[in-house]
Amino acid sequence: MNVEMILDQLVAFPTVVGTPNHAIVDWIAEYCRSYGAAVSVLTGPEGDRSNLFVTIGPSQGRGYILSGHMDVVPAREDGWTSDPFNLRRSGDRLFGRGTSDMKGFLACALAAVPKLAVQDLRRPLHLAFSYDEEAGCRGVPHLLAALPRLCDTPLGAIIGEPSRLQAVRAHKGKAAARLEVTGRSGHSSRPDLGLNAVHAMAGIVAQVVAYGRQLEQGPLDPQFEPPCSTLQVGVIQGGQSVNIIPDRSIAEVELRAVPGTSPVALLEPMKAALLALRDSGYQVAWHDLTTYPGLSLPEDCALAALLADLTRQPVLPAVSYGTEAGLYQQAGINAIICGPGDIGRAHKPDEYIETTELTACQSLIEALGDRLAA
Repeated sequence: MNVEMILDQLVAFPTVVGTPNHAIVDWIAEYCRSYGAAVSVLTGPEGDRSNLFVTIGPSQGRGYILSGHMDVVPAREDGWTSDPFNLRRSGDRLFGRGTSDMKGFLACALAAVPKLAVQDLRRPLHLAFSYDEEAGCRGVPHLLAALPRLCDTPLGAIIGEPSRLQAVRAHKGKAAARLEVTGRSGHSSRPDLGLNAVHAMAGIVAQVVAYGRQLEQGPLDPQFEPPCSTLQVGVIQGGQSVNIIPDRSIAEVELRAVPGTSPVALLEPMKAALLALRDSGYQVAWHDLTTYPGLSLPEDCALAALLADLTRQPVLPAVSYGTEAGLYQQAGINAIICGPGDIGRAHKPDEYIETTELTACQSLIEALGDRLAA
């Protein structure tokens, strides 16, 4: 099977984040086993979805990981001109959900397996495919926890998120939380007898906005745009009718932190502000939604030099979006972003990848295999 045929198979699996993924895992596992690769299916605590770890070459020795996620975001938005889960070709563009983010990279890695399998690799090449990355990197921590029994400590991990096949050394970390405020309902003519949860949440939102402006002052990292940590309210809900005192309000906040700062720690003042509402008679709840660390790979790291050599392009210092790379680095494994496609096409109708991008990525992976066989 060539890379386009493999991508066609992968896109056809509607692996929307948060849903079972055993069908795609079984297909990839069978494909890799057919070429003699060692395959481990790592079922997560949810029970209906799994990570996948594949080793090509020797079982021992320090090699490299090609890392990607099998899940995709939903495709319910207007604007699709064809079935999102049926790969469509138009010219040199291949349309479908996940083509850029990031089943294109998975297809390239799998298309390289036949050549890698017949090479005399002196170091292993691993494929680490995760689930629920789009829900805040929920699957890969379980894979990383199992890694010590699956392989020797890798020399590095290449995270194949769409970067136009240009390596990237850094990204921000993220923490997101849901805030709930419960007050007391009543008739709007007697606000003195109720507790308006929307008003209370509005005060919290005002503090979020003010705190976000404070974060603009630093710490700063000029390799990012913007160079500061950022905070926003992305969701706010509350109330039933204009003449009813709202007894419940919900907000969701997201913080993206420059490397070297903890996104969870930076959210603590907002958590304290929410808890303080209890002194005014409100019930409150704070729910952590997602968190992952930033990535910061040193400029002189051997992994960066390797990718610069393989891609024949300079390594980019940073990108704004987040990936699983920070979790690999946190686990003691150097990680770098490099994959086909463009993040600007992701999470949009008519997501696509170009055939030339797939060919170039497969060639890069095969060139890495040549290094491991040398």
